Amino acid sequence: MSTTQGMTVNIATQDGTADAYLVHPDGVGPFPGVLLYMDAFGLRPHLMKMAARLASAGYVVLVPNIFYRHGRAPVIDLPDFVDPAERQELFQRLGPLIQSLTPESTMRDADSYLRWLAECPMAVRGPIGVTGYCMGAGLALRTAGTYPDRVAAAAGFHGANLASAAPDSPHLLADRIKAELYFGHADQDRALPPEQIERLSEALDAAGVRHHCVVYPGAHHGFTQADTAAYDPEAAERHWAALLDLFARTL
Repeated sequence: MSTTQGMTVNIATQDGTADAYLVHPDGVGPFPGVLLYMDAFGLRPHLMKMAARLASAGYVVLVPNIFYRHGRAPVIDLPDFVDPAERQELFQRLGPLIQSLTPESTMRDADSYLRWLAECPMAVRGPIGVTGYCMGAGLALRTAGTYPDRVAAAAGFHGANLASAAPDSPHLLADRIKAELYFGHADQDRALPPEQIERLSEALDAAGVRHHCVVYPGAHHGFTQADTAAYDPEAAERHWAALLDLFARTL
């Protein structure tokens, strides 16, 4: 693991300017590129630490503020540690931000993020890796299906609504995906019930997508996020092992 350098960058999108965190290993590079999609709590110090850990393994990592239409990160004030008693009040404020995201707007943005990474002098040319958490897992899946020639690998952890009955559910893009996928599901997750886990796996199997879909026993939704009460150190380390193994094989 190498030391890293991080900075805030601005990305021109079709709808404005998205602020983002960029982190890369020390050295001249170039390094394989990774797009990291945030969870619902947004771009914050914990996600920057996660991005730095990934970068220390030899990647240039971009973490966009996908709520940028509502302001620069942090879009809402967050406590240093999210206690269960605070979640309801936080989601009352986060709800309108989440609901404002559409498949069309998020994939317009994804094009901008991918273009930015493709033009970044620190990044290797060619397809990149994508990883996402909570709602970001759905964005990772959707990005892999929308831009199949630009994504070599995609992962999602404690994802939400990956294979719902909605007509625009991201699993319906399975037949377009060329990337290898890995999903680490939370156990007994109301945001991804067993029928959705089965539907996702069936769609990926039918499309011939290389993938692993794994339920992490006993791990709750949000298990990778150390600034929340859902954090599960054992499951989080399992996620790191799987993610780094995926990117080592594909990028």
